[in-house]
Amino acid sequence: MEFIHMSTVLETLGSDFDDYVYLPAIGTRGGILLAWKSRMVTADNHMFSPNTLTTQVSTPSSADAPWWLTIVYGPQQDHEKIAFLQEIRDVRANCAGPWMLCGDFNLIYRDEDKNNGNINRRMMGRFRRVINDLALKEVYLNDWEERHGECHLRCLASVVSDHSPLILDCSPLPPVHRRFHFEEYWTRIAGYQDVVAAA
Repeated sequence: MEFIHMSTVLETLGSDFDDYVYLPAIGTRGGILLAWKSRMVTADNHMFSPNTLTTQVSTPSSADAPWWLTIVYGPQQDHEKIAFLQEIRDVRANCAGPWMLCGDFNLIYRDEDKNNGNINRRMMGRFRRVINDLALKEVYLNDWEERHGECHLRCLASVVSDHSPLILDCSPLPPVHRRFHFEEYWTRIAGYQDVVAAA
């Protein structure tokens, strides 16, 4: 989308997301939307480049140590991908301190990430060099779950894009504990004593 209005954010993500920033699409390509709940997160010092949106994030738990978040939507053509890799390097140079990089790179750095045999090894090597030079580390799902097990990642339906928005909720409602009700008549059901003995 070339223009994203608040009504689109509210329709897609819900009324809790009361602030947003976006990188507009060019025709049908690209475009990045970042929305947040301003009562829980502060996002400012936004920076834009052709394929990235970067912001500085602060939460109550990280008020003394804000961090940078860069979201990317990589191009399709090889000559554009080479410029995109330099773009990532330039963004990192402007973001001192902790930095998270995520999004759709339209690049792979391992053979197993490709679902067919059409692999551009030269481009894969370029991407791998950027990963190594910037000391990037992939955050695996099990690492995330160990450190942030209370968080939930949900995928929403989208009527405005062929990509579905993801919501990361790091403060879900506490689980509801249901009370266990023992029914006295269970003791008269055939096989009850066998179940109790097995326990």
